Amino acid sequence: MTTSTQRPARVPAVLVLEDGRTFRGRAYGAVGETFGEAVFSTGMTGYQETLTDPSYHRQVVVMTAPHVGNTGVNDEDQESSRIWVAGYVVRDPARVPSNWRSRRTLDEELTRQGVVGISGIDTRALTRHLRERGAMRVGIFSGDKALTDGAALLAAVQASPQMKGADLSAEVATREPYVVPAIGEKKFTVAAIDLGIKGMTPQRMAERGIEVHVLPAGATLDEVYAVDPDGVFLSNGPGDPATADLTVIQGVLERKTPLFGICFGNQLLGRAVGFGTYKLKYGHRGINQPVQDRSTGKVEVTAHNHGFAVDAPLDQVADTPYGRVEVSHVCLNDDVVEGLRLLDTPAFSVQYHPEAAAGPHDAAYLFDRFVKLMEGQRA
Repeated sequence: MTTSTQRPARVPAVLVLEDGRTFRGRAYGAVGETFGEAVFSTGMTGYQETLTDPSYHRQVVVMTAPHVGNTGVNDEDQESSRIWVAGYVVRDPARVPSNWRSRRTLDEELTRQGVVGISGIDTRALTRHLRERGAMRVGIFSGDKALTDGAALLAAVQASPQMKGADLSAEVATREPYVVPAIGEKKFTVAAIDLGIKGMTPQRMAERGIEVHVLPAGATLDEVYAVDPDGVFLSNGPGDPATADLTVIQGVLERKTPLFGICFGNQLLGRAVGFGTYKLKYGHRGINQPVQDRSTGKVEVTAHNHGFAVDAPLDQVADTPYGRVEVSHVCLNDDVVEGLRLLDTPAFSVQYHPEAAAGPHDAAYLFDRFVKLMEGQRA
């Protein structure tokens, strides 16, 4: 990514998809060029949480809601220390934010962090194109770059890396372990493997009396058990799950330590027990995805951010080296596997985000389920 943080008003910009479809608009954020995988997010709120979610590393996010930036940017709602999206696409950005917590405009924050974006394009048409053709590589070019020959821009996009086969967790995870203390009485210790963890995740566990030791993505089994954990947590994160080393997860399953995974962690648990994973056509991203918990029949509106899914049978319990495994949750839009539960080992996972800082909070009970799993194992 190459950027400049200075720009006058109405600087031209162009978005080029790898299949040649082109959209012209105005620069939003930093001026320059950027590449990534074009994906769309259907959330009408929570754009600050989206931008700072490490799972969006190397992705150019298209916002389907037409008005973005209305509440500006504050210093409290970020999910990590920086913006992770590779680029940002909006239709009608707010000219003046209105919120008592706002400290600066979204445009200013994107510019400050060197994030190249584009505004003033038909994001509805772009979203429909991605739904029909699938997520694909994209480039955003603004300023002088936008005036470059179209064939050259397309060639640059087609030469950029693909998401399939990308090993990205170590690029977004913490380099050093750190501890999030329990709020109130400490009841449990959890080793959380950071694959791209969001700040609200250890917070949700801390609220339940859990002391969370957040470990780097490459933590060894010995390092995990050095914190004497009552449970192990696998976080969300970016990239292709087929690239991950499963040694630690399989070691946890063999020791029968309670395990809970979300998003990327769900995919890794699936692979660890023997299932495959595959790339979805355009993925699930947003805060309005309907999922059914098959154990209760309850339908939850949930927050998602994933482009890969687990290939597990929906209609039968599978036998694996770690005992029987069933699909516990399913997406009601397309029958994608949204959760796994091991019946003979204390482990489960979901494909979505129960911490959901921007909402909804229908799935917050899953942290309570993790607590009960640790209580049962301790007993």
